[in-house]
Amino acid sequence: FTSCDETKKVIDVAGSVQLTGSYSVTALNGKKLSDTTTSPTFSLSALNNSIQGDTGCNSVFGNYTIDLYAINFSDLAVSEKMCNDKSIMKTERDFLNALNNTGSYALQNGVLTLYSKTDRSVVLSATKDTK
Repeated sequence: FTSCDETKKVIDVAGSVQLTGSYSVTALNGKKLSDTTTSPTFSLSALNNSIQGDTGCNSVFGNYTIDLYAINFSDLAVSEKMCNDKSIMKTERDFLNALNNTGSYALQNGVLTLYSKTDRSVVLSATKDTK
């Protein structure tokens, strides 16, 4: 016999494994990013439930937890290089705010969508690298 709690753990692990990979951010807060060469990128790892990425200027790293389709990013840390390009700095702030405000996710056809924990609006869209 398997308890409901054990079944949920299996589903959570399967979700984390499915999310494992590298992503390129294509939109923040419903707005497509115009310069994809400086768009944030990040990787999720099921081995230690970690996130590592590049904001276009600084490095970011931290942890995430999954509970069915809920996802929570925590302990996010960012390097503190000064970037002269204000648009990159704005994208960085929007990216970090999106991670901090994420409550749930969907992954379909190689597109990861993160939804707000308050109103389920889309806070981030990213394409999964197929390499």
